[in-house]
Amino acid sequence: MVVNKMDGAVLTRLCNEFKKYNNIEPELYEKYQVKRGLRNSDGTGVMAGLTHICNVHGYVVNDGERMPVDGKLIYRGIDMNDIIAACENEQRFGFEEVAWLLLFGTLPTAEQLQFFSDILGQCRNLPEHFVEDMILKAPSPDVMNKLSRCVLALYTYDESPDDISLENLLNQSINLIAKLPAIMTCAFQVKRHHYDGKSMYFHQINSKHSTSEAILNATRLDRKFTKEEALLLDLCLIMHAEHGGGNNSTFATRVLSSSGTDTYAAISAAIGSLKGPKHGGANLKVMEMLSYMKAGIKDYNDDEEIMLFIEKIIKKETGDRTGLVYGMGHAVYTLSDPRAIILREKSEKMAKERGFEDDFKLINAVERLTPEVFTRLKGDTKVISPNVDLYSGLVYKMIGINDDIFTPIFAIARVAGWCAHRIEEVLTGGRIIRPAYKSVEKMKPYIDIKSRIVL
Repeated sequence: MVVNKMDGAVLTRLCNEFKKYNNIEPELYEKYQVKRGLRNSDGTGVMAGLTHICNVHGYVVNDGERMPVDGKLIYRGIDMNDIIAACENEQRFGFEEVAWLLLFGTLPTAEQLQFFSDILGQCRNLPEHFVEDMILKAPSPDVMNKLSRCVLALYTYDESPDDISLENLLNQSINLIAKLPAIMTCAFQVKRHHYDGKSMYFHQINSKHSTSEAILNATRLDRKFTKEEALLLDLCLIMHAEHGGGNNSTFATRVLSSSGTDTYAAISAAIGSLKGPKHGGANLKVMEMLSYMKAGIKDYNDDEEIMLFIEKIIKKETGDRTGLVYGMGHAVYTLSDPRAIILREKSEKMAKERGFEDDFKLINAVERLTPEVFTRLKGDTKVISPNVDLYSGLVYKMIGINDDIFTPIFAIARVAGWCAHRIEEVLTGGRIIRPAYKSVEKMKPYIDIKSRIVL
C-alpha cells in the first residue's frame, strides 16, 4: 500500500476541526442568486458557449415555462436516430462514421470513411514498452483511473505535445480515438490478473476491425464474437459518442482546453469526470442497484412490492443509501431520452433470447414505477423518464462484457466528442473559462500563534 491510511481517531479529530469552519448555509445560495451546478432556477443550464457539434433537445420554453417534449440527440445537425437507422438497415458499423462527423462537421463519403477507418486501424498500436511500463508495473483496481493515467502518460511519447495547431490537434485526437480501446483492454487484463487472481491474455490487434470488433476481440479469451454482438456494441458507441458541451465531462474538456493546456491533460480530466456515479459511472450503479433489488424483492411481478423497495432506495434505507434511483431522470431530457428508448427495445429482445428476463423485468419496473413513487412520497408530478444508463449496463452484461469496463466503454465512445469540443474551444473559444464564486467569509484579524486558543 503506497498511500498511508491515518489512524481512525486522528481522522475523526481532523474531520471535526474541518466541520467547525466549513459549512455554507443553503439559504445563502438563494440570497446571492447562485446558480448551483450552473443551472438556472427552472433547471435549464446556464448558457456558457456556442457549438456546431451537438444539440441535446429535451424541452421547449413556452411563455417562460419549460414544457416537456420527446428528446432528440442531434450530431452536427443530423438526428442520431437517422444515423442508427441507416447503419441498421445496411448492417454496417457506424461509430467511425460518427467520429468523422463530429470532428470534421460533415458525413464522410465512402472513400473518406474507408480512409479514416484505415488510419484508426494503423494508429491502434500503443508505443513500444508502453504496456509494460505504464500498465503492467502499476496495475489499478479501477480501469477508468488507469485510462486517465495512461492518457496523461501519452504526453511523454508525443514529439509535440503542447502544439495546439489544428494539424497537431487532429493528429492527437485521432490517435486517442484509436488507442483508447487498446489501453482499456490491457488495463482490464492486468486488473483481472493482479486484483482478481485470473489469467490475463493479450491478443494481437487486427487493424481491419471496427472499434467495437477490436474491443470484443481483445476482451474474449477465444477472440470469438458474433456480428450481431459487434453491431450492438457499435450502436452503443454511436449513442455515447457525444452529448453536447454542457455535460460534465465535455465541459471539463472545454474548461481545461480554454486554459491553453495540452490535449492529454484535457482528455484525462474528462475521463476522471466521466467516472463519477452521477455521470458515466451511473451505468455500473444501475447494475449494483439491480443486485440489491434482486436480493430484496421476492415477487418480480408484484408492482406494489417493487414500489416499496424503490421507496426505501429514495429514503436512503437500502441500496447504496444515497437516495438516488440510478438511471432515472436527466438534466435536459424530459419526456424521453432517445438513447434509452433504443436500448430498452434492444435489451427486451435480447433478454428473451439470452435468459435475462428477470433482470429486464426489474429494470423496466424501475422505469414504470419510479415516477409514481416520487409522486406518492413527495407529491412531485414532474415528468421523470429513464436515461441511457438504465439499460446500457444490462445490454453490456447480455453481450458478455465485464462490468469493470462498462464505464470505460463509455469513455472510448465519448473521446470522439471530447476531442471535437476541444478543437472547437481552442480555435473559437478565445477566453479562459472563469466563472465567479462569492466569498461568504467575513474579514478577521491575524492572531499571533502564542495567542490562539482551541474553540
